[in-house]
Amino acid sequence: MTPRSAEITPPSASVCIPLFQKRDYIARTIDSVLEQTFTDFELVVLDNASTDGSSEIVDGYDDPRVRVVRHTETVPMIANFNAAVAATRAPLVKVLNADDLVEPEALERQVEVMDAEPDVAVVSSRHHLVDDRDRIVARDRTLRTPDLIGRQDRATVVRRVVRHGGNPLGVPGNMLFRRSAFDQVGGFPTDDDSFVLDVALAVRLTTTGDFYGLPQTLSRFRLASGSESGSDRRHHLRAQRAFVRGLRRDHADVVRCQDTARGLARWPLTWLRHHVLMSAASDPDGRAHRLAARVLAPGGCRDDRHA
Repeated sequence: MTPRSAEITPPSASVCIPLFQKRDYIARTIDSVLEQTFTDFELVVLDNASTDGSSEIVDGYDDPRVRVVRHTETVPMIANFNAAVAATRAPLVKVLNADDLVEPEALERQVEVMDAEPDVAVVSSRHHLVDDRDRIVARDRTLRTPDLIGRQDRATVVRRVVRHGGNPLGVPGNMLFRRSAFDQVGGFPTDDDSFVLDVALAVRLTTTGDFYGLPQTLSRFRLASGSESGSDRRHHLRAQRAFVRGLRRDHADVVRCQDTARGLARWPLTWLRHHVLMSAASDPDGRAHRLAARVLAPGGCRDDRHA
């Protein structure tokens, strides 16, 4: 990896974008970061040897906040995410997928929390789900229960994930974490599936400090057309179930029988929502897109607060 440029004084926050073959989205992602109301940040783009023209788009940015790092050969996804964080220089870090977006006030609101709460390791928020055209498919996802809003300890976070059966904590773009905590836990866990790397990291970070949930929606997670095949969907769901089983085993000191029972009872709903989501991504103008807007709306099907 070879850095294109470097500044002398470290910024307060870093946003890093692990980039691979996202020509159609990367400009929108970078623009959303550069429009932040909080200005003391760097944007590190780690290009994982893209060959689709993404690199040329990134090179077109003439902004001192943007720093590009490149792999000469493509590395596995989780290794690329860890390398992206390793390339940052700030004490606070946000990892943003190369096709996702952040709202203008995302860094400002989350840095405020981290400055005020020194024992918090990671702060997260809600997100909208958007399609290829940036149209909102579902609003205000994740952190849908009162016990994930505000400052929460490891036990509360682990129990909620077990009861949810998926990821109630947020996607990478939702989160801002302390680089020291990330380093302490060894980064994104390489022994977990890439489909659960976000929730796996968040749980890991709670072993070093508390979790803080913001009720605001501060990012947009993209459901790109064709992002998952049928086999990928089954793999994703298997990965979720395996991760939750691991939580029950590794955190037996805090997981209660009622948490496990509720998670198992909720699994059909988790499957249904995931199926509707991926169907909407594959058919953005059709019936599945409209169904997703209804089923995934707050209160649609069944609200997370009852899980």
